[in-house]
Amino acid sequence: MSTTDVKDAVREKYAQAALRVRTAETSCCGAASARDRGNPITSNLYNTGEAASVPEGAVLASLGCGNPTALAQLRPGETVLDLGSGGGIDVLLSARRVAPTGKAYGLDMTDEMLALARENQRRAGIENVEFLKGEIENIPLPDNSVNVIISNCVINLSGDKDRVLSEAFRVLKPGGRLAVSDVVTRGEVTDLIRRDMLLWVGCIAGALEDTEYAAKLAKAGFEAISIEPTRIYDVEDARAFLADKGVDVDAIAPQVEGKFMSGFVRAVKPKDREVK
Repeated sequence: MSTTDVKDAVREKYAQAALRVRTAETSCCGAASARDRGNPITSNLYNTGEAASVPEGAVLASLGCGNPTALAQLRPGETVLDLGSGGGIDVLLSARRVAPTGKAYGLDMTDEMLALARENQRRAGIENVEFLKGEIENIPLPDNSVNVIISNCVINLSGDKDRVLSEAFRVLKPGGRLAVSDVVTRGEVTDLIRRDMLLWVGCIAGALEDTEYAAKLAKAGFEAISIEPTRIYDVEDARAFLADKGVDVDAIAPQVEGKFMSGFVRAVKPKDREVK
């Protein structure tokens, strides 16, 4: 599949997710999540206090696989960038942690998600936030301008991960940190799985093997690289998030069992590596 096909499919999925959140918020029947609350990848990522501190629309639009704001250990005064910020939950949580002098940027390519995120920012009354339209392969920020990059189950969706990691390295300040949640694999995954467009959009087929992910980070210039598993998915988890996509889960079970996991991916830009 081409990089353009992947990008178009991802954009369509996230546009529809944003529209479902807006519909749910205005419905007399009450809000319903843009995702299945029982989804083993996207459910139960934020504690009660975090969820209560942001507008419901930000929580409903969360399509991630972890909680990078907890991973990143953000400090007041830092500048944070969220790659693929969606409805804005991680940006808003980050903005509170770096306040009052820090700033949080959210980058997304989907107009509908950007509109939802800006509305959530308005409702939250958080000012040290800016949402940018763009692609994670071409980050619209200057070199050496960000202390921390976070992302939540988005880098795996890119068809050009080397470019994403190179851009992340470019915009980080020397000594800056990459702290992302992502879906990664352990061991070989067949080409049949990776070719299925629905699986790309579902955060599965685009996932890198953990050793390959680390190698790409090193190639981009990062050091102190680590990948910490947070959830390992089994066949029944796969059944839950693939059955409604017309996939024969039993047929692919041997390629799925224990091979997909959510992980915290950490890396650091060396202090002597200012981009010029």
